[in-house]
Amino acid sequence: MSGKDCGNHGTKRKKVIRRLCSACLVFVILVLFVILLVWLILRPTKPQFTLQDVTVYQFNVTSPNYLTSSIQVTIQSRNPNDRIGIYYDKLDIYATYRDQQITLPTLLLHQAYEDHKDINVWSPFIYGNSVPIAPYLAASLNQDQSSSYILIHVKVYGKLRWKVGTWVSGHYRINVNCPAFIRFGNPASGYTVSAGIKYQLSQPCSTDI
Repeated sequence: MSGKDCGNHGTKRKKVIRRLCSACLVFVILVLFVILLVWLILRPTKPQFTLQDVTVYQFNVTSPNYLTSSIQVTIQSRNPNDRIGIYYDKLDIYATYRDQQITLPTLLLHQAYEDHKDINVWSPFIYGNSVPIAPYLAASLNQDQSSSYILIHVKVYGKLRWKVGTWVSGHYRINVNCPAFIRFGNPASGYTVSAGIKYQLSQPCSTDI
């Protein structure tokens, strides 16, 4: 076989490989375009969360700067989409005070599916035993004591997936922030909340994905 024949054979093989690569690339682009088109048509809306109520069993600050709390919250999630389902994967819930976490993360759910327009309600306990708080929060706590109110934030974080027909998306991070006002008893008694006080809130939460 001549060198010229070998050169032609190699050139033909390269052309075939290029065509296969081009065909694969076009196929991938078409699939991505279809997914994008379906996504734009369906226009997925973020799930809606509402903090319905908060029951405080313990919320005590002890010297020097330790906070012990035991709180039960009722939180509702709603899927507002008409054609898109939502898979929640391992959601955790905890509470913060002025951006400092004051309770341990509690598992809200391991996995759950929320169909179109569905609503789910959970009532987990969140707690922290002698959690050290930053010294600069002492001044803030003094202000809250004088006003007899404290603002905490109940936060949910985890992952979700969108479901359209049989297609399921990859994971997306979800962060939910629910503000909650808690009222103190007698300000002269210090930073304490009487056990078992239930606060009806129906407070909408902000959701970031």
